[in-house]
Amino acid sequence: MTAAPTHAGGDALGTRAAVIVFLTFAIAYFFSALVRAITATLSPTLSLELSLNAGDLGLLAGGYFLGFAMTQLPLGNWLDRHGPRKVILAFLAVAVVGCMAFALATSFSGLLAARVLTGMGVSACLMAPLTGFRRWLAPATQLRANSWMLMTGSLGMVAATLPVQWLMPYTGWRGLFWLLAGLIALSMVALAVVVPRWRPPLQGQPEGQPPATTGYSLIWRNPYFRQMLPIGFVNYGGMVAVQTLWAGPWMVKVAGYTPQEAAAGLFGINLCMLCTFWLWGVVNPHLARRGLKPERLIAWGLPSSFVVLTAIVWLGAGAGWELWALFCVTSTFVSLSQPAVALALPPEAAGRALSAYNLAIFGGVFGVQWGIGLLIEALTVFGWSEPVRYRGAIAFFGVCCLFAYLAFWRAWRARPGAQAS
Repeated sequence: MTAAPTHAGGDALGTRAAVIVFLTFAIAYFFSALVRAITATLSPTLSLELSLNAGDLGLLAGGYFLGFAMTQLPLGNWLDRHGPRKVILAFLAVAVVGCMAFALATSFSGLLAARVLTGMGVSACLMAPLTGFRRWLAPATQLRANSWMLMTGSLGMVAATLPVQWLMPYTGWRGLFWLLAGLIALSMVALAVVVPRWRPPLQGQPEGQPPATTGYSLIWRNPYFRQMLPIGFVNYGGMVAVQTLWAGPWMVKVAGYTPQEAAAGLFGINLCMLCTFWLWGVVNPHLARRGLKPERLIAWGLPSSFVVLTAIVWLGAGAGWELWALFCVTSTFVSLSQPAVALALPPEAAGRALSAYNLAIFGGVFGVQWGIGLLIEALTVFGWSEPVRYRGAIAFFGVCCLFAYLAFWRAWRARPGAQAS
């Protein structure tokens, strides 16, 4: 195959083509998730080598998500206009530069700048395929594809734990980022060959349409989108913040794990997430056929995560990786909101809808990651020990999760037809 296939005669992909396209996108998303989560495993090494405190770690990990969030609004417009293939190739080129810059950095400011650049570069790795799936796949299959893309992300996070720990003696953390730069470049070649070309979304539409059709006012005005915003920012963003950073330091600082034991714990957490997203992919089409809508599943399932978080704060040093895994697993109900938002809006607005919602999610990840770190440092004014400060910061995060859920619940019940959904 010398060029990407075109689908001028229609948008739907056959089964074989859909599987190949999915796998090609999944490889790129695997690497983006690995880069995202690697700071949790490397945090002891980076802290020792560069004398980083909890606030620095939170900012460094959050810098990735800051860069990610900065690109989301233009990304949505570009996806709808130019299609997944062109956009993801351009963005991944930036990710390659970011990984190389991280490998070369000699100061915290250099690491942070490289981390922001990398976050910008990989910010299309999930939005590009989900935008394509909105056109290429049937609605029930979109829910499955979304869950299995997230499963691939969990696989990348699994690879960021023990495998990274095993490679560190041979490559060092700088060598790891050189390796990642090369692997991301190879994934770009596969994407260039396999991903279908994009038919212009506004082709054939009448002239003189209002500007809202190419901007974000259509998205922001949508009541379903606004309903999902609080849980996207706090609950979804918080789940990712814990999974990619704070579960690791908690295990070391509070539960008394060694760095190697913490890496093994992160491996267990991400393996549980991988299995959970695989299971969601299996059951989602069946749930959709039974009329069980995402908002109802979120409303009844997400509160279980609050119970687990309360147990973590209460147990303190007794809360190891198993409870953090259970928290992340019970939080995955909120992942159903992402494809639901795309399905609630027209296909030609899918890129903007997904990117706007992703902006909320990753803005939340940045805020929670940095905020927990700042709060841990700020609580020193009470003379608390470090483990108690960690517990206090996580307790505050739990209260924020509860209020975000209540805002979602209120908006959902106020919408017409909520009783039937």
